[in-house]
Amino acid sequence: MKILAVDDEKDMQSLFEQRFRKEIKNGMVEFAFASSGEDALSYMEANDHEAVLILSDINMPGMSGLELLQRIKQRFRTPPPIVMMITAYGDAENYTNAINLGADDFLTKPIDFLLLKQKLKLS
Repeated sequence: MKILAVDDEKDMQSLFEQRFRKEIKNGMVEFAFASSGEDALSYMEANDHEAVLILSDINMPGMSGLELLQRIKQRFRTPPPIVMMITAYGDAENYTNAINLGADDFLTKPIDFLLLKQKLKLS
């Protein structure tokens, strides 16, 4: 499973690589990382949107995760990637906006990696 993680926090890449070390080693998952919404769209276009799952932070400078979600859902329909939104704020407004824009799931920071692995059917 190819996963594109989008977050402006630089430590997220090492955190995901550490928490999914076994799954990466066993070839169960492969990660790509983008530090902005713009970088994520560029990656999706350059790689024929090979990511089947996108984990995106909501609050990022420039293009927000909600804007990215909207563009992904409009542009990449066949097959449509699964998009999980991640935010430090578990407020109802962000949740409602994300769901209305087509988010498939919603996670809050700090990420519960056991729960994420369950959702991805990796545990």
